[in-house]
Amino acid sequence: MNENLFASFVTPTMMGLPIVILIIMLPPMLLTSSKRLISNRFHSFQQWLIKLIIKQMMLIHSPKGRTWSLMLVSLIMFIGSTNLLGLLPHTFTPTTQLSTNLCMAIPLWAGAVILGFRHKLKASLAHFLPQGTPISLIPMLIIIETISLFIQPMALAVRLTANITAGHLLIHLIGGATLVLTSISPPTATITFIILALLTILEFAVALIQAYVFTLLVSLYLHDNT
Repeated sequence: MNENLFASFVTPTMMGLPIVILIIMLPPMLLTSSKRLISNRFHSFQQWLIKLIIKQMMLIHSPKGRTWSLMLVSLIMFIGSTNLLGLLPHTFTPTTQLSTNLCMAIPLWAGAVILGFRHKLKASLAHFLPQGTPISLIPMLIIIETISLFIQPMALAVRLTANITAGHLLIHLIGGATLVLTSISPPTATITFIILALLTILEFAVALIQAYVFTLLVSLYLHDNT
């Protein structure tokens, strides 16, 4: 068991160089295209999953918003696969790093907002001042709406980082407690091991749910601006 609780969140290095880029490149390498006339089960499942994601995400979008379908599918597949691979022993999860999540959230949010100001300028500006606002509240409301707009990418990144990090910390703590209790009280260790197994199953669900929530919020931001 590591003495430092947060040692598993340190970016891994090899010969002094960070290898996080290689780790980030691993999930896309698992999603391969098939040139066969009859696809195998993995490729068929992959195609079914992509079609399901497109159906769920693009249902509310206009034709202009549907041009982002490839980006949104790639985003949810990348985050989901990265989160799942991070649950394996002795692995590193890039989505536990706030900087990584901000690098995903800020460009997507900025692209959606710029698209809105470019094609729906009046509607985008109307969000800052709802109809029927008293004159005395106009300056304060504009400031509040502006802050809420710029805090959206931070909320996206912090939500993903906090949920993935909290799950990893709980698994780390309960796993360490189970290891210590094995020699002290085997019945108690059995109970903590069952809790650990249930928590691990829950973390698999959280890994997929957080990928879906992150992508869904980006999709909603896009829908508001197209």
